[in-house]
Amino acid sequence: MTLEEILGLAPVVPVLIIEDAQDAVPLARALVAGGLRALEVTLRTPAAHEAIRRIAGEVEGAVVGAGTVTSAAARAACARDGARFAVSPGLIPGEGTDGPIPLLPGVATASELMAGLERGFSAFKLFPASLIGGPGLPRALASPFPQAVFCPTGGIDAAAAPAYLAQPNVACVGGSWVAPAAALAARDWDAVTALAAAAAALPRARG
Repeated sequence: MTLEEILGLAPVVPVLIIEDAQDAVPLARALVAGGLRALEVTLRTPAAHEAIRRIAGEVEGAVVGAGTVTSAAARAACARDGARFAVSPGLIPGEGTDGPIPLLPGVATASELMAGLERGFSAFKLFPASLIGGPGLPRALASPFPQAVFCPTGGIDAAAAPAYLAQPNVACVGGSWVAPAAALAARDWDAVTALAAAAAALPRARG
C-alpha cells in the first residue's frame, strides 16, 4: 500500500505506546474491530519492536506502522519487524521516499515542508499540531502548498479532531485517545473497540 492509501483507511491513526508486548495483539484486534486498521506503534518502550512483530504476524486486517522513527537504521529495523510504514517527528537526515517502507515525516514550519517536498514527499505529519497552529495551520498551508497532504498529530483528542478533519488537505489525524492508558491497564478491549468505532465514524472533508 502507498502511504496515501494507508492514511486514507480511517479518519484516525491510533498512536500507541505499548509497555507490554503481550497487550499488542488484543489491543490491535480491538482497534481493527472498531474500524481503525492503520496502527502506529511508537518506539518509546522496550516492547515496541516485539509489539510490531506480533501485530504484523497475528492480527488480520491490521496495517501496523512504527512511530518515533528518527534514523535510517530505525526505519530499516522496523521494516524487518514487519512494519508497513514509518512515522517520524521530523525530517530524517538523508531519508527520502525510496526507503524500505513508506515514511511519513514530521514538519512544523513552511520551510520544513518545502524541504520535504524537495525530497519527493507529498504526505506529512504536522507535529506537534496543537502547539504550532492547531486546525488553522493546515488551512493556511493549503493555498501555497496544494500538493501536500497532512496527518496532524500531537495534543489531538476526540473533541479537537473534527476541526482538523474538516480541512480538505487533512487525510487523517493521529491520536492516543482511542487507546487510553486506563483501558490498557485494565485490558478493557471492549472500551477500546467502542472508542475506535466512534473515531472511525468521524467525518472528514478529504476522500
